[in-house]
Amino acid sequence: MKFEHNLIRGRLIKRYKRFLADIQLDNGEMVTAHCANSGSMIGLKDAGNLVWLSPQTNPKAKLRYKWELVEVEGCLVGINTAHPNRLVQDAIQDGTISELEGYENLRREMKYGQNSRIDIFLSGGAMGEADCYVEVKSVTLSRTKTIAEFPDSVTARGTKHLNELSQMVADGHRAMMVYLIQRDDCTEFRIADDLDPTYKAALDSALHNGVEAVCYGCNLSPKEIIVEARIPIRL
Repeated sequence: MKFEHNLIRGRLIKRYKRFLADIQLDNGEMVTAHCANSGSMIGLKDAGNLVWLSPQTNPKAKLRYKWELVEVEGCLVGINTAHPNRLVQDAIQDGTISELEGYENLRREMKYGQNSRIDIFLSGGAMGEADCYVEVKSVTLSRTKTIAEFPDSVTARGTKHLNELSQMVADGHRAMMVYLIQRDDCTEFRIADDLDPTYKAALDSALHNGVEAVCYGCNLSPKEIIVEARIPIRL
């Protein structure tokens, strides 16, 4: 996924009210950017971190910029949670995520479950595979070098999604969790059960019930984000 416009560099002043970030651009201008990330952003929101913004293209938007990337200890991290669904869609369609190859049809944000929307719905398997419900989670947390973790805070919504995926399997469908690490310094992935033990229990149950799970890493630059190699999941 290439960024539509050249990103603008600056320094983070503070992130607050979850969706706002004050940033000083390299030219000295002070701006407030939209932070499209509702998580705690542990380790990413320290004052002084280098950040990259994209110009807002929606004429109705209240803020001129969107926060896209942050540099932490020399590693670029993608914080915009609006991108992973598109990144995973592209990676399915170009064959990078081989576990989800062979489907003719792909839909985004289809209603299912209990008033939910599935991130990606795959149908029309070439070999008669069952329709597949794909839930995508953006991973940015790394508290131990080379290990990525999810979630970075309690996620009741994430637990609900796992229960709904289990129901899809019970109904005869296929269901998969895709954890997308938006950083390139991690070689394995695990669940942060100390931050949300309920989510860990729900994932264990979902896997026992037949829900599949894979994790992929990304290569990031101020020009693009590319889904790359599969990352081992350590449960």
